[in-house]
Amino acid sequence: MSRKKVGVLRGGPSSEYEVSLKTGETVIKALEDKYEVLDIFISKDGVWHHLGAPIKPENLFKKVDVIFNALHGAYGEDGTVQKLLEQFKVPYTGSTALASAVGMNKVLSKKIYKNNSLKTPLHTTITKGADLVTEVKTVFKSFPMPAVVKPVNGGSSVGTSIAKTLVELESAVETALNFSDTALIEEFIAGKEATCGVLDDFRGQKHYSLLPIEIRPRKGHTFFNYESKYSGETGAEEICPGNFAAAEKKIIQEMAENAHRALGLRHYSRSDFIVHPKRGIYILETNTLPGLTPTSLLPKSLNAIGCKLPDFLEHLIRLALEGK
Repeated sequence: MSRKKVGVLRGGPSSEYEVSLKTGETVIKALEDKYEVLDIFISKDGVWHHLGAPIKPENLFKKVDVIFNALHGAYGEDGTVQKLLEQFKVPYTGSTALASAVGMNKVLSKKIYKNNSLKTPLHTTITKGADLVTEVKTVFKSFPMPAVVKPVNGGSSVGTSIAKTLVELESAVETALNFSDTALIEEFIAGKEATCGVLDDFRGQKHYSLLPIEIRPRKGHTFFNYESKYSGETGAEEICPGNFAAAEKKIIQEMAENAHRALGLRHYSRSDFIVHPKRGIYILETNTLPGLTPTSLLPKSLNAIGCKLPDFLEHLIRLALEGK
């Protein structure tokens, strides 16, 4: 019996290029024993490659049964590549084009959170092309400080910073606008950082929430930034299962499931939270294609429930092939 041909997409023209390469490498190694795996590399300028040579996507699609989308960030996670795959009727893992586009946009996601009674921090935006000095001053006078400033479209905390002063706020907005046309300015809420994954059609449940992970940024890191996420032993301390009260754990899991459902996501996702000791639990954002590198959070959650990575990947491929 011939093995299914799985094309693994990795790389891509986004600020998360390096993370995607690592996710793709992990996926390829985990699938090689059971599938015929095609390593599909997308360069930073958006050119598709297979076996070291450029190739048109439509020619590549004829060679595969299913695509495993290991891209992160712009192009791969914002609905662009999903539209292409849907156009050529190629089964693929992860959320659909529309759900991906909404999930990638933090402002749209927040609107959906609010419409579904999911508590999220107060926020405002500044758009590229605005009178930056005036806009920042207005926000600084009217918005609670400190604030978290991040690109509206992006992940892995790229371009994200915390501002306490007017000068810091202006610098943070400029940084965020280097990665997106809009900067999201969000109320900083002190508390425990948490993240929780959700899987579709897993262990008899339509939406199965994994054990929440507690994230403790190490000394020198005020939040779970890019360096904390990918610097291994020197990064953040990630505790799974996290040290949450039973009630907190339940709420985090329910909120992660509700966000997954409300955003219209499929197959898997991972949502991030802040647990404030008095104000309660806030959802920050939802990742529609969580990283699967050796240091990523989702594999840690899978390991905690006794699910091996190859089994999880096989589950995603099966969902994609069945059109679920």
